[in-house]
Amino acid sequence: MTEQAANAPVLLRIDGSIAWLTLNRPKVLNVLDQEMALALRDALTQVAAQPGTRVVVLSGQGRAFMAGGDLSLFHQDPAAAPKTAAALIDLFHESIQAIANMPKPVIASLQGAVAGGGMSLALACDLAIAADDLRMTMAYSAIATTPDGGGTWSLPRLVGTRQALALALLNDPVDAENALRLGLVHRVVPLTDLVAETEKLGRRLAQGPTLAYGKIK
Repeated sequence: MTEQAANAPVLLRIDGSIAWLTLNRPKVLNVLDQEMALALRDALTQVAAQPGTRVVVLSGQGRAFMAGGDLSLFHQDPAAAPKTAAALIDLFHESIQAIANMPKPVIASLQGAVAGGGMSLALACDLAIAADDLRMTMAYSAIATTPDGGGTWSLPRLVGTRQALALALLNDPVDAENALRLGLVHRVVPLTDLVAETEKLGRRLAQGPTLAYGKIK
């Protein structure tokens, strides 16, 4: 892999029938900027069109999956912040739609901070396996915004309306144990086992009826 490729905002690796998409801004906890949003959309579009790819894994490099949007973008030019935010959210929504339309299972492999847009992205995936250091929070109302990334659609369908409102209004962090209890993730494993257990799940799905899985979605 070239240095330029290694520094790409989203890494795409095809391992047999599994496509690994890794968010790759670890120094800033993989917060979403326009470059990453564009790369994520393009990577999802690419793997959706590959018939040999039967499973997609979405993960984050470093100690967090994704800690939300890159708020520094809005501080650079406050007057243009609404336009900047709208452009970023539009790109982000294209990725969420690509996951929804993906004709194969999408697994979220989660560790550390999963906040704001990162939480919405994780909720959009079909399955979610988490490390025991997981810390999820909606975070949107803390910066006086409403959830994007389909969060207001997916969250109540996973946890129920009352719990969804509590999570969205109060922004209390949810640890791995409570994320499992609420149904935000379907499995929790030790951090050291996350990659191996994610791969094991991916291999299992890759050996299954991909066409049927797509129809189930």
